[in-house]
Amino acid sequence: MKFTFKGGIHPYEGKELTEDKDVKEYLPKGDMVYPLSQHIGAPAKPVVKKGDRVLVGQLIAEAGGFVSANIHSSVSGTVKVIENRLTSSGSKVNSIVIENDGLFESADFAANAIDKPLDELTKEEILDAIKSAGVVGMGGAGFPTHVKLSPKEPDKIDTIIVNASECEPYLTSDYRRIIDEADKVIGGLEIVLTMFPGAKGIIGIEDNKPKAIKLLKEKLAGRTDIIVNALKTKYPEGAERQLIYANTGRYINSNMLPADAGCIVHNVDTVYAIYEAVREGRPLIDRLVTVSGDAIEEPTNFVVRMGTSYKELIEAAGGFKGTPEKVIAGGPMMGKAIYELDLPATKSSSAILCMSKDEVAEYEPSACIRCGRCVDVCPGRVMPNALANAVERDDMDTFMSLNGMECCECGCCSYICPAKRHLTQTIAGARKLVLANRKK
Repeated sequence: MKFTFKGGIHPYEGKELTEDKDVKEYLPKGDMVYPLSQHIGAPAKPVVKKGDRVLVGQLIAEAGGFVSANIHSSVSGTVKVIENRLTSSGSKVNSIVIENDGLFESADFAANAIDKPLDELTKEEILDAIKSAGVVGMGGAGFPTHVKLSPKEPDKIDTIIVNASECEPYLTSDYRRIIDEADKVIGGLEIVLTMFPGAKGIIGIEDNKPKAIKLLKEKLAGRTDIIVNALKTKYPEGAERQLIYANTGRYINSNMLPADAGCIVHNVDTVYAIYEAVREGRPLIDRLVTVSGDAIEEPTNFVVRMGTSYKELIEAAGGFKGTPEKVIAGGPMMGKAIYELDLPATKSSSAILCMSKDEVAEYEPSACIRCGRCVDVCPGRVMPNALANAVERDDMDTFMSLNGMECCECGCCSYICPAKRHLTQTIAGARKLVLANRKK
């Protein structure tokens, strides 16, 4: 990867492996695992039991509260067990395990489709459809979409932003979604706009995606309610705070929500899922996942059914060229290294990266040389070196006084540090501790 001290990290590297390849649908063969916590908020509650037969699109777990989300089966088969299973987060989560019968018999979810003109859709109909379908934010956070679309002061929402930046290296699933399904992406944004009269839509997309920008502008030619904003290619332009600032000039901090700045931000795949939930009655049972890296034989974007094993997806991409030194769930900057391949794809699974070399492990961290490069590239406008020093001294008062919670865990500081200090990981651990204490 390249970098510039003033501009941050250039995020194009690795995208050429998959961006021009057709998306492939993968039909899973083995058991399917559905963690009940695939979203922010309360875990979903099982509505099936061992021995039950289920169909594609059938509800298997219902939202466990307002901030929660329904979960549906993506295959037909029989419930084997409900037990703790390992996830890509590294923790074990209570999960429904379904024995896939390979028939893919489907429930009639098309009966839930809403076939009305846009101007006749009601907010309640839209929210009910989204909630029923179990749609969550698919950029990584997994925030339930029906909650995000229910702000306390809806009249203050004047901008709906679709995050099409996809600024992580290697990832191209959002790009392929736009190229292949632009009408549904636009359609999902149109549905959201009907809920907030007077709001405008912005599709924010980095300028390293000229084909997608051209396609969207052609389809939106002459419209004033939705604009395509070509953004400078600069990591982490797709982070929520940076995206809002780049598109509106409004600044938010860690104590604010996008709604406080009059904005709602959705990922490309989220607005696509909104369209399918409302117009097709389709629950969220699959998503695009990039399987890539220099250790993969055939890097590909797959349509992946939730619950599919990472191991199967790697095999579908031709398997490993050789033994990889590192496998990452997500992008190389914000993803998590995993030590087990038998993990389920979930609603927040964006990529599986398989790298022939573990470049991070090649270096031993040394003392800070006080060069200031981490400060120079930090989009959160904090001092990562000072924050990490405070955490290492167990000085949380100083950590808070230096605005440690403004870190977005983008990884820029760790990447740029010539001393190879684990700055992001150290700060992220402290942030988790602060958030855990707030909940007590």
